[in-house]
Amino acid sequence: MSEDLQERVQELEASVAGLTDELIECKQRIRDLEAASDADLADVSTTESDDILPEADTSNSEESETEDEQDSDDIIVA
Repeated sequence: MSEDLQERVQELEASVAGLTDELIECKQRIRDLEAASDADLADVSTTESDDILPEADTSNSEESETEDEQDSDDIIVA
């Protein structure tokens, strides 16, 4: 019976060692994925901030000038 217990203990120790190695590998893969994800997010946020920056919009200023000119035509001086 003690031989059975010793054999079982050895099996369990081997299982624990294998699971420990697997856990370490999984943690490393997670770190690698998080680092890659952080790098992707940094690229995306840089791209988004470039998209957010306003560009010079000349169409609005041209429209406001034509509106001003039209308003001056509507004024009647008595």
